[in-house]
Amino acid sequence: MKHVAVLMGGWSAERPVSLNSGRGCAAALEGAGYRVTRIDVARDIADVLAKLKPDAAFNALHGRVGEDGTIQGILEVLQIPYTHSGVLASALAMEKDLARIVLRAAGVPVAEGLTVNRHEAARRHVMAPPYVLKPVNEGSSFGVVIVKAGRSHPPQEVGRPDWPYGDRLLAEKYVGGLELTCAVIRDEALGVIDIRPVSEEFYGYDAKYAAGGSIHVLPAEIKPKIYQEVQRLTLAAHHALGCRGVSRADFRYDEPNEELVCLEVNTQPGMTETSLVPEIAAHAGMSFGELVSWMVEDASCGR
Repeated sequence: MKHVAVLMGGWSAERPVSLNSGRGCAAALEGAGYRVTRIDVARDIADVLAKLKPDAAFNALHGRVGEDGTIQGILEVLQIPYTHSGVLASALAMEKDLARIVLRAAGVPVAEGLTVNRHEAARRHVMAPPYVLKPVNEGSSFGVVIVKAGRSHPPQEVGRPDWPYGDRLLAEKYVGGLELTCAVIRDEALGVIDIRPVSEEFYGYDAKYAAGGSIHVLPAEIKPKIYQEVQRLTLAAHHALGCRGVSRADFRYDEPNEELVCLEVNTQPGMTETSLVPEIAAHAGMSFGELVSWMVEDASCGR
């Protein structure tokens, strides 16, 4: 019986989401016949894993440390096979400003944008509204600010002394329209979901994780050529960044202008009850248990 350590929690802003992901994945792996040890990751994780010596690590961490190449480097040193992407792809995808450069070079369209200091963004409009400000290395929509058209003053919240999301922000032209997402599993781009937040203007934290926070239309009701283009670009982005295992790419599609842009690639997509990747997998005929089992059997070092 394969012994799997499920890594969850950690100390990033996404800790609560990671705990939910980890619990769900651990239960599904036990149901599939694996011996599972749940680990709430703390700064002694290298010592914990060295003593435990699991056959594989299921990485259910989200955000910094778990998603930015740090935990992947520890697992490489310990030679414990692990799920999801490796050190370089994880670090690169987490730094949204650098990922944009790679994606654009690979022919994946991204919105017009630039990297700015948060204090500068609080002093003046860094680009003509409407635009979006977001931390370069956070997930789950933490720290995202939408600056609407006609707004006279720049957003003051990003200049606050207690701002917790780092000094570097990515400013991008706001692209209206549909919020689309697509997942890569087994090196294949699967279904495309049209995400419709119920009460928010974009797919924010509550829309992501609160029950009933958003409506997921799968398959997305868009033109077949756009559906296929989202799939093609999702796989292209996965390959360009060097991702492995499961990844998910998010897009905005301005239907009237036929403008499609990639917002980001998630190398550690959520695995909660309301998460998108398990839903996409189920639509393709893959149960949650089958999905997490495949991820464990796919685990390796040198990713």
